[in-house]
Amino acid sequence: MKSLTMSRRTLLKSSAVFSAGALCAPALIGSAEAATVKLKLSSSQTNNPKYANGRVYYDNLVKRLKSAQLDSQIEVAFFPDNQLGQEIDVINSVKLGVIDLMVSGSSISANLVPLVGTFDLGYLFSSFPQQTKAFDNGAAKPIEAALLKVANIRILGWAYNFGARSVIARKAVNTPDDLAGLKIRTLPNPIITECLKLMGAAATPLAFGEVYTALQAGVLDGLEHDPPTVFANKFYETAKFYALTEHNFSPLAVYFSDAAWKRLDPKLRDSFAQAASEAAADTRAHGLAVVKEALDELRTMGVTVIACDKEPFRKRVAPQTDAFVKAHPEAKPVVDAIQATQA
Repeated sequence: MKSLTMSRRTLLKSSAVFSAGALCAPALIGSAEAATVKLKLSSSQTNNPKYANGRVYYDNLVKRLKSAQLDSQIEVAFFPDNQLGQEIDVINSVKLGVIDLMVSGSSISANLVPLVGTFDLGYLFSSFPQQTKAFDNGAAKPIEAALLKVANIRILGWAYNFGARSVIARKAVNTPDDLAGLKIRTLPNPIITECLKLMGAAATPLAFGEVYTALQAGVLDGLEHDPPTVFANKFYETAKFYALTEHNFSPLAVYFSDAAWKRLDPKLRDSFAQAASEAAADTRAHGLAVVKEALDELRTMGVTVIACDKEPFRKRVAPQTDAFVKAHPEAKPVVDAIQATQA
């Protein structure tokens, strides 16, 4: 095989010719770049088009972009199942502009902006419709402003995780005492971890992508999550008792890197943001519709669904909100706005 060598003089000459050529054709390069903006969308969940919120959101976004005639200008590539990394790494990549879009619960961004942890306080929301009412009344505005200021992340829309977070475990849980000693996986988030500890569990923070194998190995006794996520990820294969504690109605956020926002043609920004927000609303409606169906699916897989009394859990968790507001006074307007919409 003949090797190719190039002198420094030849290299510099070649570079100069290329640069001159590039300068002669800026319109061509510019038009090629402007033709289609390519964005990467990450989700930690599976590629399930019915029960995985990331995939459902992606499908809705594609439909909204098409109906707004933006699909020829903006192309979104979907990366489910932690393909771009674990959530804590992905949210940092969104902050840095390495990844453009991420669909995930609000909880993961509390690691960047502690104020977001307000949404993780146990039993702060009583339902998802109440959450939407609170957000429409401005409860999410301080959170959105803080994420943009501190983490360079824009919120394009709020959806729902597909059902409230509840506890699925290897043994039946009816009371806080039943949680004693059980290693229950939580998000790597101090607020949710504290909530589960107050409820009585041995809360165990762990990345989502590691949960299934940890359950298999007996490292975990269970986890807390919504019914469709439990079903789609087959957590029922090792944990057979699902207690409907409903301790957290966690918002689903559509995170968008501010660096990606700035790369968008200003003429596209508002229309893209509107399409993304409408896709979030579509995803909310889908989420509400599939919760009962997912619970039925779990029952067919041998899971015992327990309608436990939530009041003892709520009483144990109640001090968390006051303590959080004391430590984070900027959270008080958010908490007040949410509590004002409770029935």
